[in-house]
Amino acid sequence: MGSREIDELIAPPAEGLCDYRRAVQLALEKMDADAVPTSWATAHPVTAPAEPLPSDPDWSGHKAYTDIRRATTTATEAQLFSVLQRLGGESTYFAFPGLWKLRGLLDKLAGGVGSRRGRRSHSTLALGDVLDWWRVEALEENSLLRLRAEMRAPGRAWLDYRIQKGTDGQTELIQRAVFFPRGLAGRCYWWAVYPFHAAIFPATIANIVRAAQKHEAD
Repeated sequence: MGSREIDELIAPPAEGLCDYRRAVQLALEKMDADAVPTSWATAHPVTAPAEPLPSDPDWSGHKAYTDIRRATTTATEAQLFSVLQRLGGESTYFAFPGLWKLRGLLDKLAGGVGSRRGRRSHSTLALGDVLDWWRVEALEENSLLRLRAEMRAPGRAWLDYRIQKGTDGQTELIQRAVFFPRGLAGRCYWWAVYPFHAAIFPATIANIVRAAQKHEAD
């Protein structure tokens, strides 16, 4: 029997303590209900002040490669944001799921986190959440989702989505990939994966918009 000194600070619940079997049952029920408030993977600082950020201006001295895609839709900001919150995990990334899984496997083989962390919730995100090898670095409802890569790569990478009112009353979605290379290896890495980006990124934003419009029709 262990020490119960904690009872002097926090009173035991009136219904008694929860045993192991019941604790596991409650945890599984929360997973089935998609109501997990936090996970071990979120125990990490969201930002590190000394590191470069994708919002740094050109004069900050960091070499940056970017891939920017835009799409307009009749779907609302809320409908687009709802779809964006389903990125990663079992929902993959709306395009070329096999390539995304391969990227996760390669990262795992290189000693990275790969896809093993999954995500906390199937349908919602919170600041600091993980999505496979990404972490939610910025989150503004119906406006912005920024993911920071935590995979093994010779540089720092982000993927962000901005939602704003477009012309003719439509909604514009801006998808931006940013990479700060580290030395020659980083530059070579960007151009080596560029053909994959050229296929994946246009399809990703197009399918996100398509999913939002389907939600609109429903």
